[in-house]
Amino acid sequence: MRMLSKLEVKYIQSLSDKKSRTVLKQFIAEGPKIVADLLNEYPSYIVCIYGTKSWFDKNENLPKNIATREIESFELDKISALQTPQDVLAVMSMPENELIPFQKGKWLLMLDGIQDPGNMGSIIRIADWFGIGAIYCSTGTADIYNPKVVQAAMGSLLRITVCYGDFDAWLQQTGIPVYATLLEGENIYTASPLPPGIVIIGNEGKGIRPSMVTKTTKSLTIPKIGKAESLNAAVATGIVLAQLVNGSSR
Repeated sequence: MRMLSKLEVKYIQSLSDKKSRTVLKQFIAEGPKIVADLLNEYPSYIVCIYGTKSWFDKNENLPKNIATREIESFELDKISALQTPQDVLAVMSMPENELIPFQKGKWLLMLDGIQDPGNMGSIIRIADWFGIGAIYCSTGTADIYNPKVVQAAMGSLLRITVCYGDFDAWLQQTGIPVYATLLEGENIYTASPLPPGIVIIGNEGKGIRPSMVTKTTKSLTIPKIGKAESLNAAVATGIVLAQLVNGSSR
């Protein structure tokens, strides 16, 4: 078994950095569950799988056209972005997430400055659960290929088209409803069923920028009953989508 060279280690380690990911158009995904999902659904995006002997012993029937490298545990420690590596790491090619037009009749999600990678990954999984096909992200929103985002998103990562850009002007041209999640909005549980549109989730601390709020059709809120100061952005996204998506289908 050939050891990883210093150059190989440096190359894989560099994928934890956004600039390197952007240049190389690659990212890393770790753990048996995530790699299994990628093997089942997106094998063409796999550049190489790096795994321990124990992982390969459990996965003997891999497609022959996928590059693999058996490595020692201490080598995985070097290239992993996790505090506790999980037997396998895959280097993946990034799909071409082209900017797609807003679609009438479908629920879409817009993230205005979500910064926490864990929130970002969880929101991607939530969007996948509720059948949201696209997420639009304003500048400053966490990179979906950040290792922590990939870990939190699990197998949902490549099922959702994620676009980044300045969408302020677009919101006025869509011709479809735009819903803002605000503290002073209408109670989401008592609001009448709403037609599908764009749901905007704001930054964890600052909320939705005023420039975007002015372009919304309706403001909605999750009513507060207890004394908690705020809701986690991913939790709020799940509650909002559960109410809106189920409500519009009634």
